[in-house]
Amino acid sequence: MGWESAVLAYAIVLFACLFFGVGIGSAMGLVGLLGITWLSGARLWPTIGDIVWNTANSFTLVAVPLFILMGEIILRSGVSKRFYAGLSRLLFGVRGGLAQSNIVGCAVFAAISGSSTATALTIGTVALPEMRQRGYSDDLTLGTLAGGGCLGILIPPSIPMVIYAAVVQESVVDLFMAGVVPGLVLTLMFMAYVRLRVALSPRLIPAAEPRPTGAEIAAGLVDCLPVAFLILSILGGMYFGVVTPTEAAAFGCLVALAIALFYRELDWAGVKEALRNAVVTNAVVMFIIINAQILGYALTTSGIGRGVSQALVALELGPFLFFCCLFVLYLVLGMFIDGISMMLLTVPLLYPTLRGMGFDGVWFGVVLVVLIELGQLTPPMGLNLFAIQSISGGSTLARIARSAAPYALLIGALCFMLYAAPGLALWLPATMKG
Repeated sequence: MGWESAVLAYAIVLFACLFFGVGIGSAMGLVGLLGITWLSGARLWPTIGDIVWNTANSFTLVAVPLFILMGEIILRSGVSKRFYAGLSRLLFGVRGGLAQSNIVGCAVFAAISGSSTATALTIGTVALPEMRQRGYSDDLTLGTLAGGGCLGILIPPSIPMVIYAAVVQESVVDLFMAGVVPGLVLTLMFMAYVRLRVALSPRLIPAAEPRPTGAEIAAGLVDCLPVAFLILSILGGMYFGVVTPTEAAAFGCLVALAIALFYRELDWAGVKEALRNAVVTNAVVMFIIINAQILGYALTTSGIGRGVSQALVALELGPFLFFCCLFVLYLVLGMFIDGISMMLLTVPLLYPTLRGMGFDGVWFGVVLVVLIELGQLTPPMGLNLFAIQSISGGSTLARIARSAAPYALLIGALCFMLYAAPGLALWLPATMKG
């Protein structure tokens, strides 16, 4: 059987599983197991145990539950509320200050949680009641929260980057550093859009906002310092080579716990809930990763990976046209599949071809994370849209999607900026090395 027939058979079984409601992780594992059995009978079944062990035994992936736990501790210790309140005071002089606080708050909290949905929910829970009370329009507020939340997986530490590094054997530190400048650029793009939007539609924000006193501004700065220290300690330790990403995650948990104890708002119930959520989230992520590795092994043994690479090369597409095809592919997949599953489903097939065409692996990791961000805002699967709807108090998904659409366009623009100027992603890792 040729690789084309194998692709068709795998695709039919996979989409049939998804159509009948099978979870994406289970579907990938089932298709992989059927593919291995189809090719070799039960002879290769013992290999599945090796795949599970080698995947679960990855030192790099230990960073995932630790970063999740760090974000959970900060979320349940009251630090996020203090940080947002302090940030809103520091940005009082900016027109539409609370809307800009959403963007900056999401960008900074992104460096703690490593998750888009967690970032959107954390900032949204604090910001939405405050902005409504002050007279901000939901058309502005909902978009800044859904769009700003996407920064959660681009600005390091990023859980998808850790998983990508483990799959393709790239440096996690290089990927983290490569995400810094694009993350800052996207943050500035979002802030510029908000500034333009409120200038064109002043009705979206209150006519006047109370000016904080000097003491309130100083208190706001103090409230922001613990989060800033946590971020700098993690990124600085990795940048200067003091700690590995996994060690940085463990150190981040320790610092987050120390901050929580200082504020004395984290009780035993909060600690238990933080541990429970970290375990559950990591179990889901690891289940998807292991099943994706089983599917990847099936694709490799059937020759599909090699066949797809050769077919793509034979098309003789130019780099830009190939990049456009990738953009469309991930745009469509992002509408129906969550980001981690989308990455694990496609990277084993596409990565050899990308490297063969001269694309840098670290650069592509950043582009892929940006494309995953885009999927967070595209219905019907856009997780950030559902996250914001869950705390919006009755706003329709359509309204939230319309509010977030400009941010999706800006994320798409960043993808092509990265193609035109790869140095946006690669400059900082190169500087770090030398």
